[in-house]
Amino acid sequence: MAKGFQLGDLTIHRVVEEERPLFDPLEFFPNLTAETLAENRGWLEPAALDPATGKLKLCIQSYIVRTPHHTILVDSCVGNHKQRPNRPFWNQKTDDTWERNLAATGYSVADIDYVMCTHLHVDHVGWNTRLENGRWVPTFPARNTSSPRRSWPTGRPSTPGRRTRSSRIACCPSSPPARRSSPAATARSATTCG
Repeated sequence: MAKGFQLGDLTIHRVVEEERPLFDPLEFFPNLTAETLAENRGWLEPAALDPATGKLKLCIQSYIVRTPHHTILVDSCVGNHKQRPNRPFWNQKTDDTWERNLAATGYSVADIDYVMCTHLHVDHVGWNTRLENGRWVPTFPARNTSSPRRSWPTGRPSTPGRRTRSSRIACCPSSPPARRSSPAATARSATTCG
């Protein structure tokens, strides 16, 4: 079992799904200017900014927090089989890295009592559900899920006025897998889940 660290009577384990260059910093930070980025490139490379691609290096990860009474998963990363057309590096992802790294901590999905999503972005809710026999089902059988009120139920702090398919799948695990959706189908789905 991978060793976590202690904080009082809590044990905390890091579960990494991926760590690599992902985003153009000028897109990720819309107020960042090319000039400011150039001025700071020296200390950002290579730890935070990949010199070869110029992209930000990010770690997509969960935390397992073991209390004396409960096992809590904080954020559930990207997950598999989700449609992410705006993020090609996550679109229809099918790998077992997160599952293997979870197992390396000595825990399984059946051990999780609570899932705490810090917010409802796609890289924080992905493993809340998994595709099984054509339907989205909860990944964590015994889980209770919590997220900040401002993210619920729309999942939209970063996308005003638009409910995302990812938040519907994360919040409504019995949803069928995404298909090409018409505006009417999207409205029906939002009404059903929200």
